[in-house]
Amino acid sequence: MAELLYRLGAAAARRRLIFLLTSLAVLAGALIFAFSSSGSFAPGHSIPGSPAQVALEKANRHFPEEGGIEGDVLFVAPNGAKIKDDSVVRQLRAVMERMRAEDLVADVSDPLERVSEDGRVAVASVRIDLEQDAEVEPAQQEAVRASGAAFNERFNDQGGRVIFGGDAFEEELAPFGTPEAIGIGVALLVMLITFGSVVAAGIPILTAVLGVGGSVAGTLLATAHFDVSQNALTLAIMLGLAVGIDYALLIVSRHRAQLTRGMPMAESIAMATATAGSAVLFAGLTVIIALAGLTLAGVPMLTSMGLAAAGAVALAVLLALTALPGVMSLAGDRLRPKPSSRAARRALDTESRGLAVRWVDAVIRHPRKVLVAVVLSLAVIAVPAAQLRLALADNGSAAKTSEPRQVYDLIAGAFGPGVNGPLPVLVEGDSVAEINSTAEKVIDAVEPMSGIAEVSDPLIAPDKQAAVVSIVPATGPNAEATSTLVGDLRAALVPIGAQTGSYVAVTGMTAISIDAVDKTSGALLPFTVVVVGLSLLLLLIAFRSWTIPLKATAGFLLSVGAAFGAMVAVFQWGWLAGVLGVPLVGSVPSFVPIIVMAVLFGLAMDYEVFLVSAMREHYAHHGNAHEAIRAGGRNAGRVVVAAAAIMITVFFSFLFSHDPNVMPIAFALAFGVLVDAFLVRLTLVPAVLKLLGDRAWRLPHWLDRVVPKVDVEGQALAKNEPAAREPELVG
Repeated sequence: MAELLYRLGAAAARRRLIFLLTSLAVLAGALIFAFSSSGSFAPGHSIPGSPAQVALEKANRHFPEEGGIEGDVLFVAPNGAKIKDDSVVRQLRAVMERMRAEDLVADVSDPLERVSEDGRVAVASVRIDLEQDAEVEPAQQEAVRASGAAFNERFNDQGGRVIFGGDAFEEELAPFGTPEAIGIGVALLVMLITFGSVVAAGIPILTAVLGVGGSVAGTLLATAHFDVSQNALTLAIMLGLAVGIDYALLIVSRHRAQLTRGMPMAESIAMATATAGSAVLFAGLTVIIALAGLTLAGVPMLTSMGLAAAGAVALAVLLALTALPGVMSLAGDRLRPKPSSRAARRALDTESRGLAVRWVDAVIRHPRKVLVAVVLSLAVIAVPAAQLRLALADNGSAAKTSEPRQVYDLIAGAFGPGVNGPLPVLVEGDSVAEINSTAEKVIDAVEPMSGIAEVSDPLIAPDKQAAVVSIVPATGPNAEATSTLVGDLRAALVPIGAQTGSYVAVTGMTAISIDAVDKTSGALLPFTVVVVGLSLLLLLIAFRSWTIPLKATAGFLLSVGAAFGAMVAVFQWGWLAGVLGVPLVGSVPSFVPIIVMAVLFGLAMDYEVFLVSAMREHYAHHGNAHEAIRAGGRNAGRVVVAAAAIMITVFFSFLFSHDPNVMPIAFALAFGVLVDAFLVRLTLVPAVLKLLGDRAWRLPHWLDRVVPKVDVEGQALAKNEPAAREPELVG
């Protein structure tokens, strides 16, 4: 492995312009092609094969939609007035006339037919005429909103207004904006402190941005052929940016240390690509495996998010091993630390007593006490995870200042929270008489049930082969009581279907959301088994040790438990929710735990590989287990700290996107990386390795014969290249 990467790094250094211009040409072509031929992002709510999804597909066949996207137009009467007052009705009618005159508007219902009991709120449904799967563009939304301008001008100072919500008026949040740009700025500052050089700090940012550009192009191109969630693009950008910076940071820091020790420029680039590049390759593979494992859940949204993010990581690894050596060659001696600089002194001082070394020394003096303290502390932080409650985010989770959220809240207040999440019951039969009879049995069975606010009369389908009985719960779509009600309804409908021979099922987006929670929760165990198993195999091959992979996995479980516990405390209990701008406290989007588990597992293995590969390299050359731990702290500790600080900064910046689907992921990953890097990898790992001693680096003889040798440490290179025999090169 190391020899192959050595040749690749040497070729990239010699042919730097070819490598760089090829990378830029491919990126530019991909972006141009992507923006000219990309499709639309999918809503991401379908759960193929789930009971509610099957029923919805049947209902759509019996009740064919006319096409387009539905939205809500909500009118609030001025203070002291009613919606049906003459002065208000005149303005309301004027709004409706202007709206119907818009070319985009296919149909608008009469808001006076849906007025709240207090007479102050009315709601109309509007259908925007667009092709299937198309999105309403912001300019199109504004064109429809403009029809309410006169109403707002007339009554706004009196408390009256018209606002727009629902699917047609969802506010599309940009996957990258000012908070994320600030995150990059902070990451650059961290690297300036780490390297003490503007050029060295800028190179990882440059290659990471190139990788993100490629990830954006790939994700947009995929939308033309597959169902891709909007969240897939955000996750790909977030993760691609973080790992792109970290992987480049590891290789550049190795290169600079070798230059300080007098290694020739071209040789140093090749050796950094061979040794640090091997760590990057194995670290990247673990992240890719974890993310690709999301396909096991069988949920299209998770599949698109996992594959998009895995592609972003793969691109970051590819650029780190090809374009980065070319950039380092182009930078030349500008990457060489000045002889009197702090960076040069650190690289030359093999007995450095830096903070990382002092920390590791303190840990290995009392390994048992440290082990117990860290495990107990993380176990306490993880306790809230037992109360994790999942749901699918909707407009009720949007920012409180957004119109869709205001419409959602006003409808819930005026008509009841269940109106935002009705539960249609589909009845199929051979005749109208049979359908009506079955529907009446459904109504008789569900009306006495608790938790139901309203049950409608059956609506017969145009083809006379089905009917829908609409049930309005007494609680909102994401309430635990609503989930219980769906279970009770399904249990009550089974005997009705068996007795009548008709198809009877609950459907609607609320029921689909509940099925999504069940589906993703059920996928956690098989996902964990498969992904962890494959990644353990990779670590076994990389370090030729059976204890290292087991220790790495145990540390990950502590980190993910702590991340889940902190996430519950913030997003369910409301701790610091106001400070962090959490729009709604109460539940976590159903796909968040499995996404966090996949990403955090990969990143935890990143830090494991960065740190332990430096220890393994020293042990392979010197055979001293105790000194190998200290060498790992000296040679990789500073890089791990810098990489973790960058990762935390990038993730934390996405917390301020105010996207309810992204915020819990960003928070959990930022907190999880904080815990994993500083408490697990830099504290728990040295303690465990101290207790294991030489046993940490051994394989049973029978296993040693089976496991392939990949030479991550570059031992073959060290034997053949005199310049490569520098002691303890920085990893």
